[in-house]
Amino acid sequence: MGRTLLIIAAVVAALLLLGPLVGLALTLLKWGLIIGAVAVGIMFVAKWAKRT
Repeated sequence: MGRTLLIIAAVVAALLLLGPLVGLALTLLKWGLIIGAVAVGIMFVAKWAKRT
């Protein structure tokens, strides 16, 4: 009985920790994509400005 409760408690703790970690990973991915898009835009504008 004690071992079962310990396993259940470990699963619940893992799920509670997994939520914020997934949120953090998605937030980092979102900001990485935004920064990447801005960098590509700046490179495109710089090439376009150099051509004219």
